[in-house]
Amino acid sequence: MAGTSDSSERNRMLPDDEPGAWTPLVSGWLGWIFFAGVLLIMVGVLQVIEGLVALFDEGYYVVGADQLAVPADYTVWGWVHIMVGVLAALIGVGLLTGNMVARGAAVGLASFSALTSLAFVAAAPAWSVIVIGIDVLVIFAIVVHGGELDRSSRHG
Repeated sequence: MAGTSDSSERNRMLPDDEPGAWTPLVSGWLGWIFFAGVLLIMVGVLQVIEGLVALFDEGYYVVGADQLAVPADYTVWGWVHIMVGVLAALIGVGLLTGNMVARGAAVGLASFSALTSLAFVAAAPAWSVIVIGIDVLVIFAIVVHGGELDRSSRHG
């Protein structure tokens, strides 16, 4: 019958204000949250790589550890980057699975990751700017479009 929808289609729709009218449950903006999850996993991988380089090849960086915003040994910086990277990847996976707690954790961790990269910018300028840019995109996607994930999980 034209004009009627089967039960599987109704499960993906929300009732509108008018009787008999249905609106889509998932908007196109929900893709931003999944995009943020993938970017957060990518930030995690980049942070782990940066940490491993700091641990195993201190001569790679442009300046000495004493010339960084936070003058700490590169071994310390390496472990900080590795911990941030592992957490970022785990939280990114949480975003991809629709975990609501991961949304708040992602904003906090992306902010911390950006600050860490900002403090490390003298040692690896291009790398740090790339990571900061990705972190800003993650924060934007979650803060602006995070409500879409909440809406789809309440009605899904």
